[in-house]
Order: sequence, then structure tokens, then C-alpha cells
Amino acid sequence: MGIKGLTKLLADNAPKCMKEQKFESYFGRKIAIDASMSIYQFLIVVGRTGTEMLTNEAGEVTSHLQGMFSRTIRLLEAGIKPVYVFDGKPPELKSQELAKRYSKRVDATQDLAMAVESGTKEDIEKFSKRTVKVTKQHNEDCRRLLRLMGVPVIEAPSEAEAQCAVLCKAGKVYAVASEDMDSLTFGAPKFLRHLMDPSSRKIPVMEFDVAKVLEELNLTMDQFIDLCILSGCDYCDSIRGIGGQTALKLIRQHGSIESILENINKERYQIPDNWPYQEARQLFKVPVALTDDEQLELKWTAPDEDGLISFLVNENGFNSDRVTKAIEKIKAAKNKSSQGRLESFFKPTATTSVPLKRKETPQSTAKETSNKKAKGGGGRKKK
Repeated sequence: MGIKGLTKLLADNAPKCMKEQKFESYFGRKIAIDASMSIYQFLIVVGRTGTEMLTNEAGEVTSHLQGMFSRTIRLLEAGIKPVYVFDGKPPELKSQELAKRYSKRVDATQDLAMAVESGTKEDIEKFSKRTVKVTKQHNEDCRRLLRLMGVPVIEAPSEAEAQCAVLCKAGKVYAVASEDMDSLTFGAPKFLRHLMDPSSRKIPVMEFDVAKVLEELNLTMDQFIDLCILSGCDYCDSIRGIGGQTALKLIRQHGSIESILENINKERYQIPDNWPYQEARQLFKVPVALTDDEQLELKWTAPDEDGLISFLVNENGFNSDRVTKAIEKIKAAKNKSSQGRLESFFKPTATTSVPLKRKETPQSTAKETSNKKAKGGGGRKKK
């Protein structure tokens, strides 16, 4: 879920913090990508027809592999350097949210069975997507694929988005790419939505700047975290009756959740019993993540051609010619991305000086014109 309604809240109250960008504008940039969110997108979109997904001869789903392979190649061809971060063990506070998701999938499975019986195509499509879950096998398949492609993989100890934010704050990547807005709550300086969207190439990337978020909302980072908790996050229930706009108003008025709880009308707003907002706040402020430089070393290497053919063609039934051509694209793209961003070639140095333009006076201009006429130049450019 991420942070409930945060995109609209920012669009309404901090529009300058977000801007549309072209996919290609991230040439030479290192981007940390939430792998599980990307895999989920591929499972519900790539090669899907109703309840059917792409499979190999053994009947094993390959939609995630097809999506990850083609999308990563497109990133590389655009000169982008992706690093994929995979989820580890979810925090205990998230168990309630995970239980809700499980219950929704059970309900969707029942609804799907009814839709299949009635033959309602739209309902079949809708409910089948709601039954999708990213499994350990999906993650393992994609980790193996990416390593064979020569793309760095990080296995987070807990939440992938938290690890991505840590990478970004440490300056190891330019931005974090996901669809869940809580990357901003974890403090990622730059956050990108739709970078991994497999449904269309026409959807622009939406870039968010957390410094501008705080500036436009006139909040500190601690207050922004409290705003996100009040709006609704994965780690605890929110106060019934308080949505994003009301949460923003209350934070601006009182400054913190503690102060809000002291002043709120408890008859109007129902506060959850044993509300663990302080623990949720701590998870956002000090996330469980790898911080050691050796563990976070990012290396993009040449693809393992034989390994890719064995894994994709022999094990998963991919077309041999297409995989071979794709490998050539990867190799060409990696040579291209090694060139770096254009602005790096034009950084000013200490010895560089720009001569000041001499200010012309009416007298000097007239004198120069007179001299030119005397020489027969007439001020005209030679053709």
C-alpha cells in the first residue's frame, strides 16, 4: 500500500516537488529499484490473458522473467545503471498489513471462481490480478537472471524500499524507483514512479524531490513522517476519520502526533487501541538496512552469455534467437553507459576563466565604425 493518498496530497499541496521526466533523461544515472514491486507488475501485466500467464513447458510461470529481462535491457539501452534491491524479512509491525493482504487474496480467489463460472471477462481480469502474489521462487528466478545479465543485486535485511532509500541517502545511487510512496517517508532524496511500468512506453516518469516536499509543505522530516503515519501506512492503523488533508492540517497546527493526541476531539476521532505509531516512526527514521560499504558495493559486469542461454532457453523455453539478440543489446548498452553523463565533461576547473566582455560606449562604437568605413569594410560580413 505504501502511504495512502500521498500522491494526491502532494499534487494538491506541494506541486513543485514533482515533475514529469523522459525515460531517457536518466542516462548515466544509477537507480535503486524495488525488485518485488517490479516483479508484481510483470506478473499482472506481461503476457497475461485472463487467468493465464506466460509459462514454460513444465507449466512454470515465466511472466516475471520476460518482464524483468526486457525491461532491464530497455534501462541499459537508455544508459541507466539499475541496481535491484530485494525484500528481506518484513518487520513485525507489518504482520497486520500482510494478514489483510492475505485475506483480500482469499476473497479475490473466491470472487474469481464465481466470475469464471459466469464468464464475465472484466471480472475475471480484475479478480485474477488480485490473486497474484510474488513468491520466493519468483524472487530467486529474478535474482539469478539479473546476476547473469551482470546487473548488481542487493538482498535487504528487511524492507527493500528502506534499503533503496539508504543507498540514495549515501549517494551511491541518484534515485529510488518504486510505486509505493513510502520511499519518500524513508527519506530517499529522489524518488521515481513509473520507471519500471511495463504497460506502456508513453507513460512519463514522475520524479519527486523530498527536499522540495518538505519546503512546500513547510514541514520538518520528522513532521512529514508523522503526516505519513496519520495518512495511513503499512505499519499501523490510522485514526479513523483522518485522511491526508486533515492530517496535514493537524500536523501544521500541533507539530507532532503526541501533541495532536493531546488536543484531538476523541469523540469525533477514534484512536486505535495500543496504537504503535512511535514504533512505526522509528522504522521510518532508522530503517533496518545494510550500511557497510563492502556489502553495498555496486558493480555492473559483462553478461554471462552461456549462463543466460542455459537459464532462459534451455530451462525456461525462451526463443534462442531472441535471447542471443538480447545479449548483444546488453553488451552494446553497457559500452554506451560507460561514457557517463554529458555534464561530467563540462565541469569548470580552477584554471578556467571567462573573459569579461568590454562594455562599449557610444564614443568607442562610433570610432570603430569610422575606422571600418575608412578600410572599406562597411561592417558587412564576407560571404
